[in-house]
Amino acid sequence: MQRVDLALVLAVDASSSVDRAEFDLMIGGYAAAFRDAEIAQALVSGPAGASAVAMLFWSGERAQEIAIPWQVLTSPADVAALAAAIEVLPRLVPPGATALGEGMAAALALFASGPQLARRMVLDVSGDGAHNQGRPPGPIRDIGVEVGITINALAVLNEEPDLMAHYAAEVIGGPGAFVMHCQDYEGFAAAIREKLRREIAGVFIA
Repeated sequence: MQRVDLALVLAVDASSSVDRAEFDLMIGGYAAAFRDAEIAQALVSGPAGASAVAMLFWSGERAQEIAIPWQVLTSPADVAALAAAIEVLPRLVPPGATALGEGMAAALALFASGPQLARRMVLDVSGDGAHNQGRPPGPIRDIGVEVGITINALAVLNEEPDLMAHYAAEVIGGPGAFVMHCQDYEGFAAAIREKLRREIAGVFIA
């Protein structure tokens, strides 16, 4: 059974508030982050020498799709291949409501099929809107925290300037959980790179 230092699920908002240009900036930002040499090295430099990453797109209540199934990363070349796969992803889910709780539930379910010997499990949520359909995110967050998953978030504030407070109250949880923000999708790449550095290193900054 594969032992990994980090099992990381990236849950990405693809609801109707994210237009095509914004989606491209977001996906390009994720790809660029995994091409960052510091991030690539950190993913394969822990005691186990391996991490595992999966990505899920979500929008409305019945619109969640696995974009990248679990990838076990044991070398910088593996991380580069992950970045290349992310960069060419189609949208996969139809634009719709912001069923944030449903997206989180689908992302948490991915951990059941991921590496069973993970030193840390982290759910990385990114989006630009508050929950408005389906199950509320708070109880879903609590389920994840109860089984040892830390949930962090990146709020894009172009649509809802107070989104960071919603994510802080309803989304994040677990040891060292944090929420970050960027003002718009032009700033997404820099923000997600910094967020991933914190998550991968396990550096908990108050």
